[in-house]
Amino acid sequence: MDRRELGDFLRSRRERISPADVGLPAGTRRRTPGLRREEAAQLAFISTEYYTRLEQARAPRPSREVLAGLTRALRLSDAERDHLHHLALGAPAAPPAGPPREVRQSILDLLDRLPNAAALVMSAMYEVIAWNDLAAALLEDFSALPRRDRNLVRRLFLGAGGRRLYGLSDVEAFARFSTRRLRAAAARYPDDPEVSELVAELLAGSDEFTRLWESHDVTGELNLRKTLRHPLVGTVTVNCDVLDLSDRDQHVVIYTADPGSPAEEALRLLSVVGTQRMDVPG
Repeated sequence: MDRRELGDFLRSRRERISPADVGLPAGTRRRTPGLRREEAAQLAFISTEYYTRLEQARAPRPSREVLAGLTRALRLSDAERDHLHHLALGAPAAPPAGPPREVRQSILDLLDRLPNAAALVMSAMYEVIAWNDLAAALLEDFSALPRRDRNLVRRLFLGAGGRRLYGLSDVEAFARFSTRRLRAAAARYPDDPEVSELVAELLAGSDEFTRLWESHDVTGELNLRKTLRHPLVGTVTVNCDVLDLSDRDQHVVIYTADPGSPAEEALRLLSVVGTQRMDVPG
């Protein structure tokens, strides 16, 4: 175990992550870049003291469970995860048991190059893991939410005002489609605790989800037109296209408006005002 290299690597990965990346408030009194040690420790489900000793090259060899927690907390890529395991254990990591959450840089660049479209990336368990500015303006500022609340299936079935998810008009169709996709994901990742806990939580808290889940459907058509009711610009009808990223088990959702339509004007306005708070006429 190369303790010094391990400590330097952890510190470099921690310092590159902004609080907003993991749903934490930035605050005004940060003296160092990135996350604080106690924040990284909390996200990895280990003590701050132990994490600090890891960075200071004073800790004993971490377990695979600790390394898995550090991988999630520091949002490591597959290559970085393997490097972490080589530093700590001298062996590569086992393949991830759960849906990948790291988004390829080329996909992040794609989101930024779609200024007239609202685009986001979702994991196999319907967690929003990347988005562009227009998606935040049209749907919600996901950076202001804790990671738990970025899961659209949880928000739909269990969240406050769940059946009015982002003012979506076809919530019944989305409920059916997302349940089927989640069942397929649960079969692909039977050993992932997050997937199992999400399904158990939905079964315990939603009769509608239970009914859909017990149908055992795993296929379904996605509605390619969505109508949303936005508090600032009103009703917006957009095209909805989904690009599957099979190598990451993720999908990119892209909302676009027909040229010359009222929706195009609405998206243009939202691209200007962004997520800033405005007084909306009653």
